[in-house]
Amino acid sequence: MGKRVGILTGGGDCPGLNAVIRAVAERLMAEGWEVIGVRRGWAGMIEGDYVELKREDVSDIHRTGGTIIFTSRTNPYKKEDGVKKVVENFEKMGLDALVAIGGEDTLGVANKLSNEEGLPIVGVPKTIDNDLSATDITFGFDTAVNIIAESLDRLHTTARSHQRTMIVEIMGRHAGWLALYGGVAGGAHYVVIPEVPFTIDELVDVVRRRRERGEVYTIIAVAEGARLAEGEVLQDTELDEFGHVRLGGIAKAIEKEFKKRGEKEVRSVILGHVQRGGAPSAFDRMLGLRYGLKAGELVLASKFGRMAALHGSDVVDVALEDAVAELKTVPISQYEDFKVLFG
Repeated sequence: MGKRVGILTGGGDCPGLNAVIRAVAERLMAEGWEVIGVRRGWAGMIEGDYVELKREDVSDIHRTGGTIIFTSRTNPYKKEDGVKKVVENFEKMGLDALVAIGGEDTLGVANKLSNEEGLPIVGVPKTIDNDLSATDITFGFDTAVNIIAESLDRLHTTARSHQRTMIVEIMGRHAGWLALYGGVAGGAHYVVIPEVPFTIDELVDVVRRRRERGEVYTIIAVAEGARLAEGEVLQDTELDEFGHVRLGGIAKAIEKEFKKRGEKEVRSVILGHVQRGGAPSAFDRMLGLRYGLKAGELVLASKFGRMAALHGSDVVDVALEDAVAELKTVPISQYEDFKVLFG
């Protein structure tokens, strides 16, 4: 009997996931491996839920968004006997290796299972937030930035027409890469990121200074995880299985504060899940394919506990534990450089 590899996608969906699935599958199929798709991320490993993948199942899927094997935000370490079930189902599925595609949470679980349970796992960095360490960029980020920039392009025209201030909420819990790159590319007049606490008054001042010099509208891009200098903006206190607060609503909260200060022509816009949907950009298709091919090579070489990563123009492998050791946030110096473009 030939060798068998499982592929799972965990956490938020992301443009480019299918590109990775295709590349991993086709690279290993070429060497005679059987490939299965573990459905719904770590939930599938806990429940033994998987589907056999053939070449016809993955051919050409790199052009499509989402993930053909579904995803979930499931943490085996928060489920009763979750880890035990993962290990048992690894054996029942007849796996010789597992490729985990995900962000800090999914790969954090992969790293623990590799170190503590000895499971042969290879990681691939996925997140539109671009906040994983040990890699220059994660696939999905480029597509999301383009979606944000296009959305802001559209908001410019309506904001100008109504002489309004638009507060645009962009994804980003702890890292402001999306807000900064998408905001600047889309011509936002000010960008607020989690790394730099802000005040409502400084945002209102931006609007009023622009008005004084004849600018009739303002667009402010705000990361969902941005925080007030004097404390956290009110957020929902519900936590997911990885202990994260379910964010959303900071733009609306800022809109209310603007109106308290006499700014009536202000509207909030939450881009939400639009940012992670749709077909991947050409860049993310190619990066996903390159990561998938590298992951396949790592499996063939039995280099487990490793993750595919981009360093410069080269796809290399790094230790999974290095990738999840800490989040990659926006350097304050880079944010300060871009501030010359604000206002």
